[in-house]
Amino acid sequence: MILLFDIGNTHTHIGLANDRRVVKQINVPTREWFGGKAKSRVAGFVGAEEMTGAILCSVVPRATPLVRKCVTQFGAPGAGSARKENRQDAGAAPGVPILELTSKTVRGVGIDYPKPGSIGPDRLANAVAARNRFGAPVVIVDFGTAVTFDVVNRAGNYAGGIIAPGLAAMTDYLHEKTALLPRITIREIKASVGKSTEQAMLIGAVHGYRGLVRELIAELKRELRVKELPVVATGGYAKLIAAKLPEISAVAPDLTLEGLRLVWSADSLSAR
Repeated sequence: MILLFDIGNTHTHIGLANDRRVVKQINVPTREWFGGKAKSRVAGFVGAEEMTGAILCSVVPRATPLVRKCVTQFGAPGAGSARKENRQDAGAAPGVPILELTSKTVRGVGIDYPKPGSIGPDRLANAVAARNRFGAPVVIVDFGTAVTFDVVNRAGNYAGGIIAPGLAAMTDYLHEKTALLPRITIREIKASVGKSTEQAMLIGAVHGYRGLVRELIAELKRELRVKELPVVATGGYAKLIAAKLPEISAVAPDLTLEGLRLVWSADSLSAR
């Protein structure tokens, strides 16, 4: 089994995969890496499964070495087949290959971008998984702490994207920067005219956010000069926002983890 880590600003998404699919996953608050709780949670998640390797992508550099250290508790000498030159195994136990996804180690998608090293590795993982499933061109919308739009062009290359404030970040900002606006729990709302402060905020957040996503997808279609464009959504609010957006082709909660699995598999095959 392969251990997958998508280390985000708020949560670390952790998965177990075989050579065909992601078998299961859990989410751990990223802050728990710094207090030591995450390591025991990972151990409980893995249980008696034997690990043959691990792959990670991280947008929290401080957490990365802690994840690598966590992986040392798994595996057996001689396990795994990731190519030695690609292994990012500082602090790793012998026989537990750790591959860190970067612009240099990515497989399954090309890069057409001025500064490849500045691309978030989670965005590359999404691009790999989306291209594998939908072909190219394709757009990925990831509803995380920020919402990101990532474009794979006709040639199958990661070509860039868009970054906007995340849904929760917007509503939390309104609460924190005003005296009377409450913190709200984001959920579906049918009304278009709010009859309370909370309703008004929900309409602005949910309906307004759908408008933002719809317009940016339309702009991307014009830029790519296509009439039909597969759009796959992932991340915490993907299901909610996609529910009334026919522009979104599919919701894939495990997209980033699947991208990590595909990169690991491609790297292992190339080593044979």
